[in-house]
Amino acid sequence: MIRINYKRLFKYLLPLIWMIIIFKFSSDTGKVSDGKSGFVIQIINYLGIDINNIFGEMTNFIVRKLGHFTEYFILCFLLMIALEENFSLKKAMKLSLFITFIYACSDEFHQLFVPERTGKIKDVLIDTCGGILAVGIRFLLAKKKI
Repeated sequence: MIRINYKRLFKYLLPLIWMIIIFKFSSDTGKVSDGKSGFVIQIINYLGIDINNIFGEMTNFIVRKLGHFTEYFILCFLLMIALEENFSLKKAMKLSLFITFIYACSDEFHQLFVPERTGKIKDVLIDTCGGILAVGIRFLLAKKKI
């Protein structure tokens, strides 16, 4: 009889689900994507932070790039949680960062085919930096044995 480890299955499903979410965001046209960035800006303003006053015309750009960074930070962290089930922490970190980078490349390639969107190498770098921060935080947590 095959025994299913639901906890392990869940750990592997989370990054896959997150990848689908990233793909869905990347499938939005430029206009829809700008609208979502505008919504985030409105929420931040509602919280009492006048982000437009702080960053001026760069606000939308900064929010979009932070979105990239955050999406891939989360992806890399979820990948590490899953891969630590089968690999050493060091190997899980390396593999997670590699998968994050490859997925960022494929995501930018995908955006070349989406109306009003472009695929940019700088976005791959921003995405990968999100993954690097996730690895760095996980490394520090491991040093503190958390």
